[in-house]
Amino acid sequence: MDAVAPKVSGIDPLERETVRRVAWRLLPVLALGYFCNYLDRVNVGMAATTMNHQLGFSNAVFGFGAGLFFFGCFLAAIPSNLLLNKLGAQHWLARILLAWGIVSGLTAFVWNDWSLYGIRFLLGLAEAGFYPGVVLYMTWWFPSYYRTRMMAVFQSALVITLIIGPPISGLLLRMDGLLGLWGWQWLFLLEALPSVIMGVVTWHLLTNRPSDATWLRPDQRTWLVERLASERAQREAVRKFSLGEVFYNPKVWLITVACFGHNVSNYGLIFFLPLIVKGLGVSTNWIGVVTAIPFLFVFVAMNLWAWHSDVTGERTYHLVGAWLLCSAGMAVCVLIGVGHPVWTMVVLIVALMGQQSIMGIFWSVPSALLTGTAAAGGIALVNAVGLMGGWLGPWVFGLAKDATGSDNMGLLCLGFAPIVASIALILAGHDRRQERIPPRS
Repeated sequence: MDAVAPKVSGIDPLERETVRRVAWRLLPVLALGYFCNYLDRVNVGMAATTMNHQLGFSNAVFGFGAGLFFFGCFLAAIPSNLLLNKLGAQHWLARILLAWGIVSGLTAFVWNDWSLYGIRFLLGLAEAGFYPGVVLYMTWWFPSYYRTRMMAVFQSALVITLIIGPPISGLLLRMDGLLGLWGWQWLFLLEALPSVIMGVVTWHLLTNRPSDATWLRPDQRTWLVERLASERAQREAVRKFSLGEVFYNPKVWLITVACFGHNVSNYGLIFFLPLIVKGLGVSTNWIGVVTAIPFLFVFVAMNLWAWHSDVTGERTYHLVGAWLLCSAGMAVCVLIGVGHPVWTMVVLIVALMGQQSIMGIFWSVPSALLTGTAAAGGIALVNAVGLMGGWLGPWVFGLAKDATGSDNMGLLCLGFAPIVASIALILAGHDRRQERIPPRS
């Protein structure tokens, strides 16, 4: 999307105060919810370092089961987002948090491959609407000039999860034998509790729409409602999509293919990262700490990249550049080969910096194209179909590792996916509409 952005010096105090107040009110709640979301989504990777051996799972079985989460997401994401658009985010997001917290805790009691498959599928159904719901919710509250940065702040919760989650999970794995449970069982039980707590917090603290925000001054509320309405009218003047049109629009499907390619590499790497680290010779007690190190660099990179995208108003090549960096990092792992753990970690850090710098920017693309119910359905469509890459990536990685005994061949397979994502986004083309700031009175 090409955007004509206001100079910072030209932003009046009312705008600055309003956006700051909205951000401080909503982003902490949303970010904490996403922290819980990602913790319960990917902690299976840390659990696998002991669970796979104890339950007799191969890499392919684990990768297939971990990825079945995304089939549940695929089925439930669109209905969930349409209901959120109709019923409001406050209670619907709270319901999602409570449901997945319960299901995540039940993962502690899997006993074979089919029970793993079933519980991961149910977890996907329970979590399905949270992320696309938040993306839609952001369009209700933040003008386009600010949205990418706000999404990057929200997305930072993912990185924080991956920084502090693995070390905490590593400590929980040491609880083997307590009350007759394995350490990985304690991991699932205790890490499910924050989601249940955040369900209650979300119920009480979120506000559905700016017009309902009694915590804003009347002039702030009026400014925000009018600014968002003006931007929506501007998009719809270019073209207004109906919900039905979303499902056969080529541009929407190219954006969806890009999301799919991203998630192939994203979840393939994240689910197996603890096992890759273990394969580098790191002891079980230190796997969590070493796994967290790359995300310290990711946290800085993703926020700087999103800030630069907002300031320049450019989206496509910020996304393509990050994807190609990710792909190059995975390919270089193959050239380094085995026996060089330090250099392998350095290159993986580079790949992860590219990979995780995507999502704060990515959702600005469909958000600039779609409005209203079409935005609810379209964002959910892109997210739901795109997340199927999260099933394919871990499965392909597991198959490649079982067949060759090498993590590097799995990484090479994953490295093709960001290239596909880049091609799809370039083919989708730039969004040429200009989002000009409405004149101030």
